[in-house]
Amino acid sequence: MFLNKMKYYPAALLALTIYSCGKKDQQQQPTAPPAVQVTLTEVKTAEASYYDEYPGTVVPLNEIELRPQVTGFITGIHFKDGARVRKGQLLYTIDAQLYDANYDQAVANLNVQEANMARAQKDADRYHELEKNDAVAKQLVDNADAALEVAKRQVDAAKASIKASQTSVRYTKVTAPFDGIIGISQVKVGGPVSAGQTILNTVSTDNQLAVDFNVDQKEIYRFTSLMKSQKASDSTFSMKFGNEVYPVHGKIALIDRAVDPQTGSIKTRLVFPNKDNQLRAGMSGTVMILNNANAKSLLIPYKAVTEQLGEFFVYVAGDSSKVTQRKVTLGTAIGANIIIKEGLKEGEKIAVEGVQNLREGAVIQEGAPAQAGPPKKQ
Repeated sequence: MFLNKMKYYPAALLALTIYSCGKKDQQQQPTAPPAVQVTLTEVKTAEASYYDEYPGTVVPLNEIELRPQVTGFITGIHFKDGARVRKGQLLYTIDAQLYDANYDQAVANLNVQEANMARAQKDADRYHELEKNDAVAKQLVDNADAALEVAKRQVDAAKASIKASQTSVRYTKVTAPFDGIIGISQVKVGGPVSAGQTILNTVSTDNQLAVDFNVDQKEIYRFTSLMKSQKASDSTFSMKFGNEVYPVHGKIALIDRAVDPQTGSIKTRLVFPNKDNQLRAGMSGTVMILNNANAKSLLIPYKAVTEQLGEFFVYVAGDSSKVTQRKVTLGTAIGANIIIKEGLKEGEKIAVEGVQNLREGAVIQEGAPAQAGPPKKQ
């Protein structure tokens, strides 16, 4: 009897062990996280009027550095720094004594060469007369003709030397190449200057000034269309400096010939009137391009966007009540909304409330997220 009871003990113990392990495994199974309460909104298109902004630099349409074309010493400065100058106006004079002397010497040399040519001409004529009567050798006639030809060439060289001397004398006077405004003189009276090396001053036009800025190569077609369709009273192009908007609108003048392969951008130039001289070369500002008001853009609430390491994302609702994190390219902010250039399609739903609690693949439940209350008093 006792032996029979002992036979049942191992079986009972085994059943108890299996039951305990099963219960333990059942207790260790992870439970699914609760659904995150979010508010969803549908991505829609809307007509948006706004300005695209680009950093720009004011540059003159025409600018030149004045450099002397002869070497010498400055003997006169004939303008006031920062003054407006006219084309051909005398600006600097350089000591011309040496160049005047060279000119006088060239004139004297021409007189000598012309006298030599006259003598050679007489000799040649005389030998030709003798040749008619067979009174002179043919070789002497040829020598006379050759001497006359040499004399003529020497006269031509003397005349060229005079022109060069005249040019040097003329270059001792530096004049304005065009109407514009001149800067602060870089040299003083009595200072030495070297031909082609020393910078005397800079002259630039100022009745109109250009603004250069770079646009992405993707926008070439758009700016080409804007350039073709612009009108005299066009308000598409504006410029601001800080918070101050320049009161006159500009016009697009040109798009550069090629895209910079390093940056993928192309230089574009606007031209602005500068009647009141408020624009100065070298100023930095912001170019404002009015976007086409008839074009529809994707608009979403700005608060739906999250940023990670300089990139921007939104959470898009998908199947099985789960969200997917999607990268987007932002456009211009308009009030509480922002334009999405790339990454979303019209009709998709995105989370706008409860975004801070979401992760990739999180299960969501649409509804008002719980609001954090005020901290409890201790």
